[in-house]
Formats: sequence, structure tokens, C-alpha cells
Amino acid sequence: MSAIIIDGKAVAAEVKADVAAKVAALKEKGVVPCLAVILVGNNPASVSYVTGKRKALAEAGMADRSLELPESTTEKELLELIEKLNADPTVHGILVQLPLPKHISEEKVTFAIAPEKDVDGFHPVNVGNLVTGRKGFLPCTPNGITVLLKKAGIETDGKRAVVIGRSNIVGKPMALLLSRREFNATVTLCHTGTKNLAEITRQADIVVVCTGHPNTLTADMIKEGAAVIDVGVNRIPDASKKSGFRLVGDCDFESVKEKASFITPVPGGVGPMTIAMLIYNTLESAERKVES
Repeated sequence: MSAIIIDGKAVAAEVKADVAAKVAALKEKGVVPCLAVILVGNNPASVSYVTGKRKALAEAGMADRSLELPESTTEKELLELIEKLNADPTVHGILVQLPLPKHISEEKVTFAIAPEKDVDGFHPVNVGNLVTGRKGFLPCTPNGITVLLKKAGIETDGKRAVVIGRSNIVGKPMALLLSRREFNATVTLCHTGTKNLAEITRQADIVVVCTGHPNTLTADMIKEGAAVIDVGVNRIPDASKKSGFRLVGDCDFESVKEKASFITPVPGGVGPMTIAMLIYNTLESAERKVES
């Protein structure tokens, strides 16, 4: 048995097409959904991520208020800019690309974004809404994973799910989402302090691995027919590639796919969904503005 490869690019394209149609409908009402992506400095990975986000905005027909600031930007200057964007009724979403230069507090910046414009879903108000099941912006990557699960027809109700990794961006919110009534999974959250990890993962119907380390999950760690969602993106040296490296996930893809029922590839699995859900959240923010 070889796993069905979940095509994240195809699912993301469906989400984006749906968003673009709804953006066109909002424009007829005189509202143009607008996202401001703020990049401080020129971290190559961050520049690449922001370029992808801006491309998605253009494709969806959204307004792009993105700003590229020098590395020398002070914390005060960044907070003042966020304050202006918070007050601007034509801006529906604000995203500050992380990581930030060391002299700027990521916590202060995250807290400064108005919760109703926090399309990343990182503000404590939105995190609280996620915990309590209230309406709010869901973090893009975990939300995108739930869409992939639905599209692939992977049953979550009553199933055992294991999330490996406890980051605030993916691991923790993923565990919370899967335990919501709408997904109804029994969730175990594992991390660097977990003893006998393989014993736990072998009981899982669904494994989400988001550790940032290649080969965290190997074939001997899953049961036959488990669904595996690989969130990791790791560069490893590869002399055969023009770039000198290739991208791999957090699981040993070649061996795991022979035992799993479903698996996401890297690249082309979870990654495209993150940007798709970002523009989805921006649309939702604009729609809420129209309704209010």
C-alpha cells in the first residue's frame, strides 16, 4: 500500500478561486478587501514568504498595502505604524512578518495589532476565542490543515490524533482545533519532553508533525493506514540541485508513504494552504466590516 498524496496546491487553488469570487462581489458593494503585510529587514526566507503573500493578494483582486521597512526601524516606529493601520478603515488585515530584528519585541508587536485585523490569528483575544470556541480569526496553518483533512475525506470524528510540536503558531492551535466538536478528535500533544514518543504515535489515526526537524517521524512510528500531515520545511544539502539544497518535511517521506493512508508532501502540501487561509481571513474581515 502506498499513501494517497494530498495535493495542497490544488486545494489552495480552490480556496483562492472561492475567495476571488467573493472579493469581486464585495467590490460591487464598494468594499475592496485590503491587507497590509509589514516586513522589517531583508531576511531571505521572510522576503520569499512576503512575495508569495503579495502574489496571492494580487490574484484574489485584493488591495495590497504592504510595507518594507529597513532593519534599523525602531520598535516605537513600528508600533506607531501599526496604530495608524489599526485606525485606517480601508485596511482589513495587518500582518507583521516574523521573525523581527532582535531589538523589536515580537510580543509587543503581536499585541499591538487590533484583534479584528489580526488575520494571522496570533493576538491573545483570537487565541482566547480559539480556546473557547468563539468566533475569531483562526491561525492560517492549522486552519489550512483542517481544510486539507476535509477535502481528502479523512475522518476525524472519534479518531485519535497526535500533534508533535507545541509552537504557538501550529502545534498548540492544531491540537485545540482538532479537539473542537466539529472535528471531535481525541488529541494528544507531544513535544521534546515526551517520553516514548513512538508508543504514542503508533496509536494515532492522524499524526500532525510540526517540529522543524527532518525525520522526526519515521515509518516504524506510525500504524498501518494512519494519515500523516507534515508541516515542516527544512533545507538539507543536495549537490545535485542548482540551489545546493532541497526541501524536506519533518517526516521520512519515502518510508512513511508506504505505510500511511494519506500524506502531505513537502513542498506542495501544507505550505500553499497557509497563504490561501491568510487571504480567506482577510476576506472574512472585510465581510464582517460590511455586516457591522
